[in-house]
Amino acid sequence: MKVGIAGFGTIGKVVGRALDEGIEGLELEAVCSRDREKAAANMADYANPADVVGPEELAERCDIVAECVPKSVFMDIAEPVLTAGKTLVTVSGAGILVHPEVIDMARDNGGRLILATGALLGLDAVRAAAEGTIHEVRMITRKPPNALIGAPHLVDNNISVEGLNEPKKVFEGTAREGAAGFPANVNVAAALGMAGVGPDETRLEIWADPSLDRNTHTIKVDADSARFTLTIENVQSEENPGTGKITALSVIACLRGLAAPFRVGT
Repeated sequence: MKVGIAGFGTIGKVVGRALDEGIEGLELEAVCSRDREKAAANMADYANPADVVGPEELAERCDIVAECVPKSVFMDIAEPVLTAGKTLVTVSGAGILVHPEVIDMARDNGGRLILATGALLGLDAVRAAAEGTIHEVRMITRKPPNALIGAPHLVDNNISVEGLNEPKKVFEGTAREGAAGFPANVNVAAALGMAGVGPDETRLEIWADPSLDRNTHTIKVDADSARFTLTIENVQSEENPGTGKITALSVIACLRGLAAPFRVGT
């Protein structure tokens, strides 16, 4: 299957490298980036550099597109891919919450929309529990202050996270509200909401914690089938501290699973 990558930054470059090095059944066909020259330069040492194209051509040429762009341009990629009946792999749970029509786009055109695990853990367990009755889902995100600077919720409410010497709770509300206020930080909360009881029933806390050097997420689920608490501590990406290194790896794992004859997990 031919794979395209939309966005060639923190996540896209890692995915591109893995595809160039070889994933059975998959071939890197094209890349879409606002900075075409930089994208081409980043593939200069590839064994098989891909063409750098626009969103429409990416959708035409590829069977699968890994979407790694900012949420503000999510639909620029999602719409042409899904209306062409292709598969879109994304970690932008926040993008899907803001644009739920993409699900109908996929359904109406024979496309497929896959939300990769991203920086969270336990989504298989949450999805399984949702087949029964979930009583409560709560998520607590703790990040180093540098990972939260510039978030719309902080800017709109004049909340500073600079110079902290102790943890500071900067948000409490629903996963949907959190995804809107911290679009670059809590795609994990959006994914958790969609996997379980819904983004409006999933509770979220966000803390700026100067004692941390990793992005930390704890989810607590109480259901009729199980009660569980899970915590993950993600190493920050060098280029973007708000994104964990494991996020790009989850996209690679998702792509590998689409072509593999054997896959572990739901």
